[in-house]
Amino acid sequence: MTAVPGRFIEAHILQTIPYANLNRDDTNSVKTVEFGGVNRTRISSQSWKRVMRLRLQQQVGEGALRTRRLAERIERHLTAEPHNWPQGLAARAGRHIVVASSVGAEPPSKEAGDAAWSSAAMVYVPDTAVAELAALAAEHRSALESAKDTKTLKQKDAVVPTDRVDAVLRSRNGVINLFGRMLAQVEDAKVDGAVQVAHAFTTHGTDTEIDYFSAVDDVTDGWGDSTGSAHMGHAEHSAGVLYRYVVLDLADLLHNLGGDTDDARRLAVAFLDAALLSMPAAKKNSTAPHTIPDLAHVCVRTDRPVSYASAFERPVRADMEGGYTRPSIEALETYAAAAGRLLGDSGTIYSAHASLEAKDLAALGRRVDSFEDLTSGAVQAALDNSAAETA
Repeated sequence: MTAVPGRFIEAHILQTIPYANLNRDDTNSVKTVEFGGVNRTRISSQSWKRVMRLRLQQQVGEGALRTRRLAERIERHLTAEPHNWPQGLAARAGRHIVVASSVGAEPPSKEAGDAAWSSAAMVYVPDTAVAELAALAAEHRSALESAKDTKTLKQKDAVVPTDRVDAVLRSRNGVINLFGRMLAQVEDAKVDGAVQVAHAFTTHGTDTEIDYFSAVDDVTDGWGDSTGSAHMGHAEHSAGVLYRYVVLDLADLLHNLGGDTDDARRLAVAFLDAALLSMPAAKKNSTAPHTIPDLAHVCVRTDRPVSYASAFERPVRADMEGGYTRPSIEALETYAAAAGRLLGDSGTIYSAHASLEAKDLAALGRRVDSFEDLTSGAVQAALDNSAAETA
């Protein structure tokens, strides 16, 4: 294992969210959690991890594909330029590839209205895998052209070799090395993720608001010949200050990268950027909740991660002027100071913060001007002995 000065890079984030519903449950309701005896708005880790991954993919120029519809993607790739395969042959190629894989395949379900075969489990591969599997199909085009279409197709009948398909499904890129992959059906395809993301929750109690809305019929409105609307409904929203916490385990990332510290540096910087600036997109067109963090505190630890969620077990109260942001920042700093006294400084080699707050926050390390300075400083301290600095 490649040794580095700091193993864990943590980001503690306070972010004010206006009237919104960033993450809904199966009834379209705001997700919540009871913590400290009061109800809080909650954003699931899965929701925020997805938008973090999508932003990261843009930042590093590497895409990853999570899907059970791999056969259809291969079909579309082969029917498009420059391949121009006939539709039926391209569909057959996609079907044979997913059936040949160790993941297995499921035939179309008439009850569900499916028209194509799908993989038996979700695959998670670099987006370049589609072109690689299409090229594999091209190598076996003659066999595919002579193959018969049947309602049932077994792995032993596939004309594409299983080991070649599995080799592509086993491939990975920086995004998968960061977030990990569970693909038990393919040997050596599992990747332990280097990213840990907590569910975000408000630092204070929140109430769910019901928004009644109606849609005006423009013709009725113009003619004025009747009353009423074309559509009526309601939706749930809430607002508040979120505490968000993410951890990057550099030891796990370096293990996944085979010890490549340059690649680890590139991915770590991009990941922290995504952690700070991504935003779940639910109901974005009707709420536009595009805030930035009010405060980001990043530290690098050598021994173990430390969440500051307990800073808000006692719900924050609005200050005399109203608002939860400033009291939340004060609660976070107070808790960080207390935790620092208990733990000592030996396990922390970097601590800094960037904030909209005017004053410096001593317990959160030195103040820096920008999120870019904050994240690049943390990554440099974690990977370079000369850059490490004690909080």
